[in-house]
Parts: sequence; structure tokens; C-alpha cells
Amino acid sequence: MRLSPQYIPRDLDSWSIGGQPVVGIEDVARRAGVSPSTVSRALRGRSGVSDRTRQRITELAAELDYSISRSASGLATGRTWCIGVVVPFIWRWFFGQIIGGAEQVLRAAGYDLMLYTAGDEESRERFFRELPVRGRVDAVLVLSMDLTEQEADRLRGLDLPLGLVGHEAEGFSSVHIDDRQGTRLAVQHLINLGHRDIAMIQGLEPKPLGAIAPVIRRDAFLQTLRDNDVEPRPEWLVPGEFSISGGERAMDRLLAGAHQPTAVFAYADELAMGALRSLRRHGRSVPEHMSIVGFDDHEMSEYVDLTTVAQPVRAQGATAAQLLIDQLDAKSRKTTVVPVPIDLVVRGSTAPPRRSAER
Repeated sequence: MRLSPQYIPRDLDSWSIGGQPVVGIEDVARRAGVSPSTVSRALRGRSGVSDRTRQRITELAAELDYSISRSASGLATGRTWCIGVVVPFIWRWFFGQIIGGAEQVLRAAGYDLMLYTAGDEESRERFFRELPVRGRVDAVLVLSMDLTEQEADRLRGLDLPLGLVGHEAEGFSSVHIDDRQGTRLAVQHLINLGHRDIAMIQGLEPKPLGAIAPVIRRDAFLQTLRDNDVEPRPEWLVPGEFSISGGERAMDRLLAGAHQPTAVFAYADELAMGALRSLRRHGRSVPEHMSIVGFDDHEMSEYVDLTTVAQPVRAQGATAAQLLIDQLDAKSRKTTVVPVPIDLVVRGSTAPPRRSAER
């Protein structure tokens, strides 16, 4: 049951259950001779409280059978102890890992995570129009969404610490990889092995729901080919849904063509895994018949022996969450940009091309 605000007593001392008064944060503060915000910090393990005061407050809270509530703490400190996370998808491995990393850091610091999805045009437009995070969170973290200037302005207008994973924007702390560099590493690896007939299984087009990484990786793929005097073939730029089955269907299309590549760069490891399944179903071995490179270093990539561009996905969520916590603790709007290193992990899915009558 939800109570509307008029049913919430202004005096927390008036709360009772079964005729018995319920101890509030004000009671503990009066007994300890400190402010309610100090009680909140002490019981949450936050900084700014001496060990002696913290012990005194903890003992009094136990004596009074008091456990801190978020509503009472929020009234005392002005915080909700909740961080809003805006994400385009929750079902993809990549976003699940980022959310998991962020949640672990937030939970350790005493914060809850409130998730908002904007996975289609309607929900995204509604979110930025209504801004349901207003008054409910202390900071907002946006995952892999290329915000329009209007959307960024709407969030900046909240006057809260803001964070981005995936790219940069003014007024936001940011954690991101260099997608261009990662793509160059993958494609150059194939070229160095001797491949010239290289396809790409890319993200859905056009720019899906404002996600900029698919566009950056596609452009970097084409540029790397041209830098090595390899002319791209438009029919070898195959869109694929962000799933294993999407990668499988994309590889089916490549194999159905009159001319087939000797190597494929996949936008994400899940697409690469689908490509591997398609090749196996068509009786093609990897890397003898075709080399495959992915991107992300999915936790299953090692088990399928996939060469991939590794990025610390979970750590990006954890780092972004910590940046917001640091801003809240410092009561500062100073933003920080953290570039994240990436690396090519060479496994058994790539090798020099085999020249045969099959091609």
C-alpha cells in the first residue's frame, strides 16, 4: 500500500504500531547529542564521524531498537540514497554487466539503484519529457546512450551529479573506451594475417536509439580497410540484431552470397558467437574456412576460443558509480572523464586465410 504525502505525520515521534511508539532518527540524535544527519552518516558507515561518536550512536540505536529508514534519513540529510540508472536495454549481457558493477559499488556505499529503461522511441521520449527521476534520486547515470543536446539539457536542469558510460558530454562525468581504436585493433589483426576479403556484422541501422558505438565501429572498420588499400564491399556490411541469433542470421546472409569473405569482424561477441554457430551448421570450420573477431570479451568468449577486443565492462559501471558517489560526498559538480584501456585478445578463431578452390 502506498500512502500519499498528506498521510505522513510531520512529527516522526507520532508514529506508532499497535499503540507502541516507533523510535525515529530524531530520538537517537537527541540521546546522542548530535544531529540527525550525523546519525545517518554513522549508521551508514559514511565518513565525517569520529570512531567514538559512531560507536556511541551504534550502541544507542541498538538499545532503542532503531534501524535506519531511507525516508527518515532523507528528511534529515536531504538525500534519497538512491541513484537512477537510465539504460536502453536490460536483457543484453553488456548492460547487465555494467549495471552489476555499478550496483555493487552503490550498495557498498549505502545507496540503492533505481533502473529506468528507454528501449524504444516512445519510452525514451516519455522519460526525458517527464523526468521521473526528479526528487527520487541523488544522481543519474546514463548507459551507452548518445544524448541529444535537448536531452542532456533536461538532465543538467536537475542540478544533480550526472554520469555517462560510453562517451562524453558537457556536465557529465564519463567512463568510456575508444571504440575506434578497438575496431582498428581487430581489423588490423585480420589484415596482418593476410586477409583482404573482410566483412563486418554490425549493429542495427540506422543509429539504434541514439547509440553511437555502432556508428563509430562501422566507420572505423571502413577507414581501417581503406588505410590498408582494401576496398570495402557494401554487401559485406551486414546488420545484425544484438543477440546470438542475430549474429547467426547475419552470417547466414554472408554465406548465401556469391562471393564470401575469408574473415569477419563482429560488432559484439554475442554476434560473433552466432556467426560461429552458423558456420558450424554449414559445415565450415574456424579458422580454417573463416576467421572471426568479436568485441567485448564476453565471459563465454574464452570457452568458444574467440579472438576479441577486451574491455572491462563491469569495471566501467563500478567506476562510473564511484565518480557519482565522490561528487555527492564532496558536494561538488566537478566532472571527471576516465578513459578505459582495451586490448586485443588473440585466441583460436583467427588464422591466415586458406586459399583454395572453394573461393
